Amino acid sequence: MRKVALRGLLARKTRLALTALAVALGVTLIAGTYVFTDTINSSFDRIFAASYAQTDAVVTPDDEVTAAQFGQTESIPSSVADRIRTLPQVASVGGSVFDQEATILDRKGDPVSSGAPNFVASIQQDRRFESFDVLEGRLPRRADEVALDRSTAERKGFEVGGTVDIVAKEPRRTYRLVGLVGVAGVDSYGGAAVALMTLPEAQRITGKAGRFDEIAIAAKDGTSPSALRDAVRAAVPDRRYDVRTGQEEARDQTETIKDNLSFLPTALLAFAGISLFVGAFIIFNTFSITVTQRAREFALLRTLGASRGQVLRSVLTEGLALGALGSAVGLLLGIGVAKLLKALFYAVGFDLPSQGTVLETRTIVVSLVVGVLVTLLASLAPALRATRVPPVAALREGVALPESRSSRLAFPAAVVLTSIGIVLLVVALVAVDDATTGLSLAGAGAAATFLGVGLMSPKLVGPIAAVVGRVFGSGVTARLARENSVRQPGRTAATAAALMIGVALVSFASIFAASAKETVSGFIDRGLAGDAVIQHQNGFDPFSGAVADRVARVRGVETLSGFRFAQVRLDGEDEDVTGVDPRTVTRVYNVTSGGDVISGLGDSEVAVSRDFAKDRGLQAGDTLTVRTPRRSQLRLRVAGTFEDKADLLGDLVLPDATVARDVGVANDSYVFLRYAPGTDTAATKRAVARVLDRAFPQTEVLTASEFKDEQAGQIDQLLGMIYALLALAIIVSLFGIVNTLALSITERTRELGMLRAIGTSRRQVKAMIRKESVIIAVIGGVLGLAVGVVLSIVFTQAIDEIVLHVPGISLVLLLALSALAGVLAAALPARRAARLNVLEALAHE
Repeated sequence: MRKVALRGLLARKTRLALTALAVALGVTLIAGTYVFTDTINSSFDRIFAASYAQTDAVVTPDDEVTAAQFGQTESIPSSVADRIRTLPQVASVGGSVFDQEATILDRKGDPVSSGAPNFVASIQQDRRFESFDVLEGRLPRRADEVALDRSTAERKGFEVGGTVDIVAKEPRRTYRLVGLVGVAGVDSYGGAAVALMTLPEAQRITGKAGRFDEIAIAAKDGTSPSALRDAVRAAVPDRRYDVRTGQEEARDQTETIKDNLSFLPTALLAFAGISLFVGAFIIFNTFSITVTQRAREFALLRTLGASRGQVLRSVLTEGLALGALGSAVGLLLGIGVAKLLKALFYAVGFDLPSQGTVLETRTIVVSLVVGVLVTLLASLAPALRATRVPPVAALREGVALPESRSSRLAFPAAVVLTSIGIVLLVVALVAVDDATTGLSLAGAGAAATFLGVGLMSPKLVGPIAAVVGRVFGSGVTARLARENSVRQPGRTAATAAALMIGVALVSFASIFAASAKETVSGFIDRGLAGDAVIQHQNGFDPFSGAVADRVARVRGVETLSGFRFAQVRLDGEDEDVTGVDPRTVTRVYNVTSGGDVISGLGDSEVAVSRDFAKDRGLQAGDTLTVRTPRRSQLRLRVAGTFEDKADLLGDLVLPDATVARDVGVANDSYVFLRYAPGTDTAATKRAVARVLDRAFPQTEVLTASEFKDEQAGQIDQLLGMIYALLALAIIVSLFGIVNTLALSITERTRELGMLRAIGTSRRQVKAMIRKESVIIAVIGGVLGLAVGVVLSIVFTQAIDEIVLHVPGISLVLLLALSALAGVLAAALPARRAARLNVLEALAHE
């Protein structure tokens, strides 16, 4: 029976190739994700291991509460290094700066990177601690010299001997490029841009005079790294600082990077799961069609003595072989997809390191096992149907498989599954706080919804096909195409369901993005009381507080106020805080209620949102005790409550001076401006832009309308990435249409021959197949749009304050693209049908 199964598989090479490719494309993204992320992690392992290879112990700011993500890291006073130098176990001490606050400018004056961070790093006086290798030129020796990582230099056209402009806490300054550097055999520091300069200059432009971001320590002979660590810890008992061995610090840095990028494999594997889910529909449909076509063959096997179990194993053996073949091909393609993923992230501004290609055993095992299991599960139901063919059917032509009891229960099951799916989605969105659990429930809910609609769709094939068919008119080819599409509604529905999933997710993403843009636009309209906004050019990085000081002196600017975001720890949990200038904030920003509380904030006072106060039972006069990067305990008096419908202020608002002094964040994320009455707003905006371009060119000034467009552009960029990742699922679904049509042509060979014999031209045959394909694709498109709209309504209703906005033109365009996809999918099957030999087709059995 195994030989029969394998011969049957090889006898249908087109079906084998198309079905295996559907499996392969699903597995490809799984393998590509693992190869991509494993290669990144391995690159960071090498970078950090090389960076601390000659370091025995390291002192860094405590990373339990840090302001780094808000643009400023807490630093260590040089007195700590002086104290460490006195220890008898210490051979050498080197303090350094490695700050993310800088912006390196290209030759046009624009930031060299819109996504990956920029760092200012200082060279080490003791070369044993130096992380960077000189690849060309030399290291800086003077304050006006700089070295760049070679990746940034090559990408932006910098050459040794030229100049580089850099801006950080201090205004823009021009440096002479004296060298290019790398680390651990790669040309960039984990994809980031790095400017290497002398220690005093690095401290000056980052505002860290007399302070370090890290202190590296070398032990005297005979002292182990762990003994040195313990000695340093005893000498530096302050818990604001962490003391580790060099190896421990390298591992900690690597784990931090992995944690920060942990969303990446999760997101990519979710899209891989979508592709596999779509592929499962195709596999199920393919095996269902072939089992129907081979009913007489199975009956003959039963007549010759084959048991039901042997027939079942025969079909599952085909599934096993297809799954193994598709998974193996997908694994190989995944290595190439890993490079495409790197290129995709590079295109949107994230140049992630990927030295070499890492193929772990886990990647091979997971890819093969998942691909084979999905194929076997998808082929199980058709295999069970094959066992129900009676032996007497071998004596008849045109054998039809007996209807099973499960097929009669399909519609009730569809209703139950769809209901369960929607309930799971609602629960995931409104009743689950844990992100992992919520995502798992949401994924299960979406899968159940898709399965439910897929089971329900045979009942909808006829009505949708009738409406779509009318578009093609009442000609012979249109009528035949319409009748062929509804001849076996289950087959048509399963084929359309594969496309439905992709269209549903694309339409959901489009609606959700449109809703997000509409919501953000409303927030800006409600909150912005000024005339313009200053922000970083990339839209999210903070910038020096000196920007506001410079702009305040521009003629025509009446008032301005900055917003700075930080993080503290309250009752063991991280809480975001917003720093504002109480004197000016309400002149440029509309606080829904409680603006007087915010404008009256004093030193070490906090205003809390009404919801936050209600949840924690707070009222004016109470005290909140928080932990910050600079204070183990910061006591804040609750001044009162506020409500902010624009949702910029968050739950906790502090004076910006308190945030700078006690939290360590002196950088603004936004500065809102109000022009003086009667001022030429366009001229004032140009004057502000000139000031920014001269001193802080990484920032930009935008009108309210431009600010809305910029926020919408960030959403569109994310939407573009989602579309690119969903494209694989759409491609898989198109293979499903091709596969179904190809198998259908084989099944209808004699019918097509008869049509040709009575005068149907090749052109008409092609037109009939194309129209049939378009009908199937439009059915999938219509169902997908319906499901996408429902999912969008569920999600938007469950999220506070988001405004549902359905982009009608985009959805109509998506439906038109579905029809076009049907035309493309029909190209090869239509050509094959038109080229059938009439006499051979009439004699076909």
